[in-house]
Amino acid sequence: MVTIKTPEEIEAMKPACRHAADTLVMIEPYIKAGITTDDLNDLVHEFTLKAGGIPAPLNYHGFPKSVCTSVNHVVCHGIPSNKKLSDGDIINVDVTTILDGWHGDTSKTFFVGEPKVRARKVVDVAKKALEIGISIVRPGATLGDIGHAIQTYVEGERCSVVREYCGHGIGRVFHEDPQVLHYGKPGTGLELKTGMVFTIEPMVNVGKAAVKLLGDRWTVVTRDKSLSAQFEHTLVVTETGCEILTVPSS
Repeated sequence: MVTIKTPEEIEAMKPACRHAADTLVMIEPYIKAGITTDDLNDLVHEFTLKAGGIPAPLNYHGFPKSVCTSVNHVVCHGIPSNKKLSDGDIINVDVTTILDGWHGDTSKTFFVGEPKVRARKVVDVAKKALEIGISIVRPGATLGDIGHAIQTYVEGERCSVVREYCGHGIGRVFHEDPQVLHYGKPGTGLELKTGMVFTIEPMVNVGKAAVKLLGDRWTVVTRDKSLSAQFEHTLVVTETGCEILTVPSS
């Protein structure tokens, strides 16, 4: 069941979405060589609690931390640890905040120090892929239209789109219907309607699309160990297009 949010519900979601976006702004200055992803986790955890929120990843189906930190060839769901970041790394920080029972979900891939050519390439493509996906959202468009636009762009840049993980509906529940695939055929899938709220979060590999799940049952990596990058927003379908909800307070 895909829920249509009322205008009042959308307004109620906005503080959680803004806080998630503010968390990415807060964390950026700390992303330097020598810091551990555990350190980043602690910063996110305290920042969320201070705002009266709850970090949604913590204990979600057993996930042990308050944020996902995916470094280099980790595609998604990286678990923070005592491993230090190094100059030239890329890291995706995926934040989901719960405020007053509503979820806000967003992520960004950051450079650690000076990026190498392939790192800059995959990050730039992932960021543009999200922008292209968002540009398709309007009443009457389909989920297949979004996926097709993302896939066409990414593959045109000689990168690949991860197939196994996707965007999702969101609201009082972390993961709701619909599933928002980042590949597909135009004109297929669910038709978008005003009031639908979901994430778009393409995972882009600079190498092949194949991924594998590690033994911790969370960390997903590229099979060929190529770099992977991701960007994510929560958005709502409006009468004329869409509104991005995960925008910072200032």
